[in-house]
Amino acid sequence: MQEVIKILTEKNKTIATMESCTGGGLANAITNIEGASEILKFSAVTYSNEYKIKMGVNSNTIDKYSVYSIDVAKEMAFNISKFSNSNYGVGITGKLNRVDIRNPYGDDNITYVAIYDKDYDKYYTLTIKSTESTRALNKDLIINKIVDKLLEVISR
Repeated sequence: MQEVIKILTEKNKTIATMESCTGGGLANAITNIEGASEILKFSAVTYSNEYKIKMGVNSNTIDKYSVYSIDVAKEMAFNISKFSNSNYGVGITGKLNRVDIRNPYGDDNITYVAIYDKDYDKYYTLTIKSTESTRALNKDLIINKIVDKLLEVISR
């Protein structure tokens, strides 16, 4: 994450996150690094469908594809970038080690991640299978994979 912050700072770029299953873990990883205040504009934990919708995710997208989908992750990434006027938006949604009775659709133990690059109007996506035994370990796994993808995206 230190390298992500260094590159974003050097390029004078900013990032914002809208997280669900990671519960703010990505924003936490960013803010653990000195200089994060220069690049992190905003972060939202939208655990419920209600707040994803309030932050701009179209309810029809949730109804059509399930809240656990790459389509919803893309809308989360786009809307948080737009809301915060950030160069990059990251949207994260998925199920970690549990069945969601309120949202029975979507694969269990799969997390969908989208990174939106506002400057190029382009999305980069990840689908991550949870393989660890605990939620905490799966969050770490997901965040590490997002950091790798962010480095790839912002280094271009």
